Amino acid sequence: MKKIVMTSFIFIITLFVSKAQQIGSWGDQGDGTYKNPILNADYPDVDVEKVGDTYYMISSKQHMSPGMVILESKDMVNWTTVGHVWESLSWVKKYDWNQMNGYALGVWAGDLAYHDGTWYCYVIDRNYGLFMSSAKDIRGPWTEPLLMLPPNEVLDDPAVYWDEENHQAYMICNTGKFKKSRENTLEGNENRLYKMSWDGKEILDSGEVIYTGPGAEAAKIYNINNTWYILMGEWYVKKPRRSRKIDSPENDRKQIVLRSTTNSIYGPYEKKIVFERGNGIERSCSQGALMQAPDNTWWYTHQLIQNIATPFQGRPQLLQPVNWVDGWPIIGEDIDNDCIGEPILQYKKPIQGFPIDAPSTDDDFSNTTLGRQWEWNHNPRNSHWSLTDRPGWLRLKASMPLSEETTKGPGNNNWSESTGTTFPFWRASNTISQRIMGNTTGEAVAKFDLSQMAIGQRAGFVRFGGVYHVLGIYVDNLGGRNLFYVNKDGEETKGPKIKSNDLFIRTSNTGNQAYFEYSLDGNKYEKFGSQFTLKFGNWTGDRLGFFCWNDKEEQGVIDVDWFTYDYDGPKGVYKK
Repeated sequence: MKKIVMTSFIFIITLFVSKAQQIGSWGDQGDGTYKNPILNADYPDVDVEKVGDTYYMISSKQHMSPGMVILESKDMVNWTTVGHVWESLSWVKKYDWNQMNGYALGVWAGDLAYHDGTWYCYVIDRNYGLFMSSAKDIRGPWTEPLLMLPPNEVLDDPAVYWDEENHQAYMICNTGKFKKSRENTLEGNENRLYKMSWDGKEILDSGEVIYTGPGAEAAKIYNINNTWYILMGEWYVKKPRRSRKIDSPENDRKQIVLRSTTNSIYGPYEKKIVFERGNGIERSCSQGALMQAPDNTWWYTHQLIQNIATPFQGRPQLLQPVNWVDGWPIIGEDIDNDCIGEPILQYKKPIQGFPIDAPSTDDDFSNTTLGRQWEWNHNPRNSHWSLTDRPGWLRLKASMPLSEETTKGPGNNNWSESTGTTFPFWRASNTISQRIMGNTTGEAVAKFDLSQMAIGQRAGFVRFGGVYHVLGIYVDNLGGRNLFYVNKDGEETKGPKIKSNDLFIRTSNTGNQAYFEYSLDGNKYEKFGSQFTLKFGNWTGDRLGFFCWNDKEEQGVIDVDWFTYDYDGPKGVYKK
């Protein structure tokens, strides 16, 4: 148990318990309805599999480690984090702490499946190929990733299906051949269907192209009432021409459905647009998964996709009812009577009776394992962090930042855009963070112990996604501890010397505008540094977390006592 005075104890209890069953401007409203988004955070590229009475969801997170987060829900609205598929991105060394040149790569959209008592997760790392891992328990352990196809044959977004009637397994994915689409002057993506071994571990043929379309990807396969359905996202462009970016705001990525009433998964297929943006939502709506409730109603969870004006919180998840019209799943509500659904903003929950809950955020670091909300920027240096060296605290030990030459490399396509300065944040290992929640207001606070910091060490609080901003302590050559702030351009603002061993850092945002504050007693806070703008980048929304490195030598640690996060959205009971 922590040795703290009674007033602090009461303060901590208040922080960690008083926020139970919180509601806000999105998610479960506590009255039998929900407001979209249901997950107003960076949970892109989902797939959902139902086993028994529980729905399980996966979501990609590129170069963050562990990779491919797993969530569960009883009602499709309230989701909690239960683990990750890959404890580290182990298939190539570029994701390790001593290379760190996999920004925007790594874990992209995947597929989650359950068959014959085994869980399967498939993903395509576009630089390294199609991988599969399996597990008997959704919470793991998962097998090491198995390479099933090389990168020159597949591009992204795999989905699998086991056809029990014909005893044949299949996989479909975007193979990215970029042949022209007949109905559009833009080039299109081929989506190829492969035969797969029954054990889910081997691709058996060279595949057959099922569909080609502009930006067509993110396929999901379903067989409902003896009818084959393949759902995809596809771009629709108002004025197609080569010079126009396909993801510009005037274009829309719509949800399409391919349908075949034949007994063959190979078709032929007819096509219909079933979902598009509208009803006040300006971002494109597509790419997700169908779910069925116990009352046999159908539902669809999907993301708001990226475009030039993508908000800083990333790609959130929305939940839509599905109405079957003439054998087609029309998603959302056909508000403008054009036989295409638009997103709804508030609706009754699919399944009633379950409490408000959400992915964990707060942490007092009293467990011996890291909370599932935390992820590292690339694979961590496991010798340089601990929850057991000082029980009840997260200890970060300082490494030296990598050289610029080490972190440059082929395929690191966002590196030059992401750095822009010599300040080494992007090259420093063991940065740990979690997603921000919502896009209205938020306030996060952490308490640090500075007593074991060393000369040359920098450590503190960071917000980062497309850009970084940090507030922390730098120890100078005389051992003085100096407050500092660095903005996205690497420009440093120096602050006062900090003689106290305790430092509290708070960051708040209203919309995409944020700032830092610091305190020596946890009560009186002072702003430090400029107000700054949060940005999406490297396929990642803004994140909250901690950094620690040493410019001179591998010396010094910083200890984090606790972290709390309040935001305008649902929050469940704090879980240890």
